[in-house]
Amino acid sequence: MKRNLMRTLMMAVCCMLTIGALGQKREKYEFMRNLPVYADSLIKDLTFPLAWGNSPITDFDAWRQAARQKVLDCMLTPPPAPADGYEMKVLCEEQRDGYRAQKIEIRLSRYYTVPAYVLIPDGKGPFPAINALHDHGGHLFIGKEKMIRPLACEDSTVIKDADEWLSLYGGQFVGDYLAQHGYVVFSADAPMWGERGQKEGARRDRYDMIAGNMMMYGIDLSAYMTYDDIAGTEFLASMPEVDATRIGCMGCSMGAYRAWMLSAMSDRIKAGAAICWMVTTDEQMSFKYSRTENGGFANCFPGLRRWLDYPHVASMACPKAMLFINGSQDKLFPVPGVEKAFKTMHDTWKSQNADDKLETEIWDMPHSCPVKAQERMLQFFKKNL
Repeated sequence: MKRNLMRTLMMAVCCMLTIGALGQKREKYEFMRNLPVYADSLIKDLTFPLAWGNSPITDFDAWRQAARQKVLDCMLTPPPAPADGYEMKVLCEEQRDGYRAQKIEIRLSRYYTVPAYVLIPDGKGPFPAINALHDHGGHLFIGKEKMIRPLACEDSTVIKDADEWLSLYGGQFVGDYLAQHGYVVFSADAPMWGERGQKEGARRDRYDMIAGNMMMYGIDLSAYMTYDDIAGTEFLASMPEVDATRIGCMGCSMGAYRAWMLSAMSDRIKAGAAICWMVTTDEQMSFKYSRTENGGFANCFPGLRRWLDYPHVASMACPKAMLFINGSQDKLFPVPGVEKAFKTMHDTWKSQNADDKLETEIWDMPHSCPVKAQERMLQFFKKNL
């Protein structure tokens, strides 16, 4: 008993020392909040020389090719493709109201297989399809289950967690909503989410450490997410139930980032919808606002900002149909940065006589994807797919 008491006291002392060390401050410093104190100078030095309109390349297709290659260069080494194509096996299946739900596992790389959900409408296809890209939310325990209602074969804790997460989506699984309206819907776990997470358990504070360690191998964790989104879309196009000429993508928050990245980097995507993720770097990475999270490894390609800003990358999707909705109450994406990004993209679409294909809206809402936004997306996809 004395030994246990002594051990408890020692642990308490260690904790107090750790807390004290974390609170120690020096009179001089070089970093504040999550940024260097010279952040404003860094922003002034970002000239984005490869952006459309800044680049000396005047042919749009040639510019897109050069800009895409620069993005790929900054994405570092891609995961090696599987030797025998996208091998897929069905893990479980169930019939729902008007569509069939499957949990599958597909080999997207020689390194790993990826768990995913697929919803297939009843009736004779092929059908238009949507790659539904899940959010970040600082919540890594579930991924695909944020977009599609978990199958009954899942553990009860997963089902309960997915139900609780639905508040971001107005209480509605957006993937099931789209399937009810005749779309094949695909959603896969991104690296570090759901069944691609950490053995020790889902912890947001480990994401950045693991992302840094991945760079030691010459690869980028965020880029692997984009590479997998591209490969997942190729798998979706190969499904016999899918009309490969009518594939779209959508997402909220990090899912929105994934949606416009995928639209920019994959010719398979014909239309993309992004809810609550668009901004310019000068507004995101400054001290102007009180938020404590700025960029982060989840959308970090080394060196890319020296060439292209977020809306410049998204502009590689031109002249595709794109829908962007941001919230005026969204504390992660300040309205001035959203408006500047939207203008940059509209200038690009206008230059290609395609401005009617770009729809940008700012709603009176916080960082979320309510049912009303999902209805707006459905209208958009019906029009463009």
